[in-house]
Formats: sequence, C-alpha cells, structure tokens
Amino acid sequence: MSVRLIASAADRRLLDESRRTRSMTWIMAIMLFLTVLAAALGLATLRGAGLLDRQLAGRLTVQIVEPDAVKRDAEAARALDAVRAMPEVAKAVPVDRAELSRLLGPWLGADGADPDLPIPAMIDVDLGQGTDAAVAHVSAVARAVAPTVRVDRQEAWMSPVARFMDTLVLFAGGLVLLMAAATGAVVILAARAGLETHRSTIDVLHMLGSTDVQVARLFQRRIAIDTLIGGVLGTICAVGAVLFAGLQLSLLGSDMLNGLALEQRDWIALALLPVLFALLATIAARASVLSALRKTL
Repeated sequence: MSVRLIASAADRRLLDESRRTRSMTWIMAIMLFLTVLAAALGLATLRGAGLLDRQLAGRLTVQIVEPDAVKRDAEAARALDAVRAMPEVAKAVPVDRAELSRLLGPWLGADGADPDLPIPAMIDVDLGQGTDAAVAHVSAVARAVAPTVRVDRQEAWMSPVARFMDTLVLFAGGLVLLMAAATGAVVILAARAGLETHRSTIDVLHMLGSTDVQVARLFQRRIAIDTLIGGVLGTICAVGAVLFAGLQLSLLGSDMLNGLALEQRDWIALALLPVLFALLATIAARASVLSALRKTL
C-alpha cells in the first residue's frame, strides 16, 4: 500500500477546493488530546504500582502490644535482637516513640505524646526476599521471644490501593482502545461523506481510466495528513497538560505521588500515538473507500 503524505497541488484542488482548515484536523486533535491524557494516566499509574510493589515487597512491621511499658520495652529489645540475627532479615530498625506520637497526632492530638498512653513498640523489618516462608519464619522467631508480638506485612495494608491502581490502568487502556475505535468510525464517516461530495469528480476520473485504488489513495492521503496534523496538535496540548500535572504533583512532596512520573520510554510511546492513529486512519479510509466504490459498480 503506497501512501504519500505530501499531496500534490492537483490532489489538493481535487479534494479540498475551499483550501480551508478541514474539520477533520480539529476532530483528530481532540481525539488525540484525550487519548494521550488517558495513555499518560495509565502509564503513570503503572509506574506508580510498580514502585509501590518494590517498596512494600518484603517489608514487615513487628508490633509489641504489651500494655506494661517495662515489659513492652524488654520484649521489644529481645524481638529486635532475635530478628536482626536472622539470615532472612536485611535490616531491622526500631521505630522511635516520638515518631509514633507524631504520626498519631492528627487523631489523638496532644494526647499522642502522653508517656502513659500504651502505644505499641514497633520494629520496621526489611527482608532479603519477601517470600511467605521468610515471613512465617520471622513471625515464629519474634513470637518465641516476645509473646505479645504481632507481625504485619505492609504489602497487605496497601493491597486495596494496589488493586485500585491496577483497575485504573485497565480503565486507561480501555479508554485508549475506545478512542482508537472512535477514530476509525470518524474516518469511515468522513471518507463516505467525501465520496458523496466528490461523486461527479470520481466518475470523471473513472472515465479517464483511474482505478478504484488510485481514487482511494487520494482520500487516504488527505485523511492521513489531517489525522497526523491534528494528532500532533492534540498531543502537544496533552503533553503540556501532563507536564503541568506532574509539576503540581512534585510540589506535594509525596514519595508515592512522585513515583507516578513518566519515564523516557513512556514519553516515546506517547509521541508515537499520532503516527499510529494516522496509520489507523489511513487503513480505515482505504478500506471504506474501496468498499464503497465496489458497491457502486
């Protein structure tokens, strides 16, 4: 299939007598704007989900819930020593009580700093490999030296967030596919409308010996140019919106939100969308025009 993106002057006079900006260009600009936004959302969420998995895999929180402060501190010390000595554990760090009080501040206010408040002692544990067997072994060792120990996997706490992010990725991918299908439908309608508008001209071309394929090339080239120009415009606007949103997220100072940043290959994928949509529009226009011309013979 031969497609020239630079149309000759005769072709432009044939299919675009007014030489005004075609509505197809602006329609494609809007379609690509929405598509690039959806794709950027999906890619950023996918990056964030991957970062969340890497951060939480193999991370445990060991809690000593003994209400007596003296016994609690003794159990915490024994549990810390036992856990640190395990080969599965890469790092074990006790959580400072002042830090716990600060975290509880939004819910308890000044009472969070009360020394008589029975706040559990906590130990953050990083495993070399976050397997179920390693987690079970750490839990067993910790409970053996501290009866009131409770071991929680941080991955389990964030599983609802991870599921939501996976759903968001699927939603964004579905939206991109939906926009591609809508683009194909718009191209088919535009090609059929062009055929009806230029029916007399096409009849003359047929009488002069032009084939259906040659006529179809005129339409697919024009539509490809309109789609590519509109797609580039829409993509530029969408990339600007994505960069602005990324700047706003970076100002929030959240590690999780910063993980939503796009990588170089993501930007390349977004830049290729106008080309892919132009190719899709070319194929749809060719198929639609050839099908319509064959039915009229």
